[in-house]
Amino acid sequence: MTVSFRDLPLEDLAKTIGTVVVFASASALTEAADAADAASGGAIERARGAERFTGKEGEVLDVPAPAGMKASRLLVVGTGEESLTANSARTIGGKLGAALGKLDEAGATVFAEGFGDDLLLAKMALGVRLRRYSFVKYRTESDPSTDRGPGKITIGVADSKGAQKADIDANAIAEGTFFTRDLVSEPANILYPESFTERLRGLGDLGVEVSTLDEDDMAKLGMNALLAVGLGSRRESRVVIMKWMGADDKDAAPFCVVGKGVTFDTGGISIKPAGGMEEMTMDMGGAGVVSGLMKTLAMRKAKANVIGVVGLTENMPDGNATRPGDIVTAMSGTTIEIINTDAEGRLVLADVLHYTQNAFKPKATINLATLTGAMIVALGYDKAGFFSNDDGLSAQLQAAADNEEEGLWRLPLGKAYDDQIKSRLADIKNTGGRHAGSITAAQFLKRFVDDSPWAHIDIAGVALSKDVKPTVPKGASGWGVATLDRLVRDVFEDSAGA
Repeated sequence: MTVSFRDLPLEDLAKTIGTVVVFASASALTEAADAADAASGGAIERARGAERFTGKEGEVLDVPAPAGMKASRLLVVGTGEESLTANSARTIGGKLGAALGKLDEAGATVFAEGFGDDLLLAKMALGVRLRRYSFVKYRTESDPSTDRGPGKITIGVADSKGAQKADIDANAIAEGTFFTRDLVSEPANILYPESFTERLRGLGDLGVEVSTLDEDDMAKLGMNALLAVGLGSRRESRVVIMKWMGADDKDAAPFCVVGKGVTFDTGGISIKPAGGMEEMTMDMGGAGVVSGLMKTLAMRKAKANVIGVVGLTENMPDGNATRPGDIVTAMSGTTIEIINTDAEGRLVLADVLHYTQNAFKPKATINLATLTGAMIVALGYDKAGFFSNDDGLSAQLQAAADNEEEGLWRLPLGKAYDDQIKSRLADIKNTGGRHAGSITAAQFLKRFVDDSPWAHIDIAGVALSKDVKPTVPKGASGWGVATLDRLVRDVFEDSAGA
């Protein structure tokens, strides 16, 4: 599906074929809706008078074969009672995308004159794109309930130059989100550390500098915590470094984003129950978000130095697999007693965080991981939880998530939780038990960062959407790409605060 902007005079409305879309608020018609009402002999006003259409946000009036128009159907989409915001425009676009997905049409034309300014138009287009996403590459037969909708959507205004410019950034967010959703949706026999690495090399075409560490490199660096996770797998582990150095000062300290990339998690020797294990293809969700962010930044040519680092491995049971009770020495020199091999993500992040801090001396670091089921118990599926050693970064991250309407909630750190991961035999153990499981995991990670600003985001509950939302189909959500892009834009780009 393609969404594009072009100049489109209202005089063309009555003679446009296919599906025609216009907008109306709860109290007034836009210029385009007024033209559609006139062309259709008052069909919209009659519907409003009969209260079949009230104009509430995202409400859709479907007028088949409208009289006086060549269109096969006229859709009128409500914009609500309040002034449009970027988020409401995106939501309206999502609901329009859902409505279009129910139709058997080759194309749709949106007459958006009067909808809002260029930014709002771009956000509406973003909403359409995000909702129309689907992952169907492995289906051999179409599904009539989902495989519908126009392949081409044209959004027209009298002068589209400004909207086309604003749409560059919006489309970059969509493409980054789709990249994340695609990665999270792939099965583990297709997406494993080596093949994941090859997909990330493709970002080089956008100007991202991509390099890798193989198992020999990791062994030389002492990344024994990460390597311990993959010992039971026939797939070799990898670390992938993605650099986007877009700031005017290429030597300025970067913002770093780190992701857990366990491409399949059986739990290892501490094997998981069979029920639901198939969803563990998504245990690389943190690495997926980092990858999607890097694609977005490159596509919109962000004026910032950002480095993404992902640790990729597979956690399998095998005669060579790490056992409960084993002790490993992380890259930092910290010794770790393995209590439960299913608490593996923090082992991956321990070495990747330490490597990132030492190699790049970042001004701030954020890591993302589908780390703990305890986070789902705490916050459910609507919010990710995060932890931080820095109140300033926390406030900036929370503001970015709030602005993008991606649910995020800060949880505490503290010495009492740190005491739970003390080991009898080693420096620390890799789990502190069931109580405060997400917090003790964060305390574990905190051992592997220095005093520079850092935040850990646990996306276990939000990486997959259990329900359909206005801009998120059921399945891989891409949560976090928009939030982190906003954080980069507002805090770390050359123009931030200007």
